[in-house]
Amino acid sequence: MSSSSSNSGGLGFVGMLQILFIGLKLTNFIAWPWWQVMLPTIISFSIFIVCLILAAILLLFIDK
Repeated sequence: MSSSSSNSGGLGFVGMLQILFIGLKLTNFIAWPWWQVMLPTIISFSIFIVCLILAAILLLFIDK
C-alpha cells in the first residue's frame, strides 16, 4: 500500500513575489514606498478577510 499524499509546503507565488520586492527595495534597485512593496501581502490578506466575512454572513443566513 503506497501513500501518495502531496502537500504544498513552501512559498507560493505571492510569497516569492513579496521576497523579490523586499530584496529589490533593500538593495535600492527600486525606489517604491514600503506600502507598494508590501502590496502582494496586503492584497492576499484583504482577499482572505473578505472571504471570512462572506462565510460569516452566509453562516448567519443558513442558520435561520
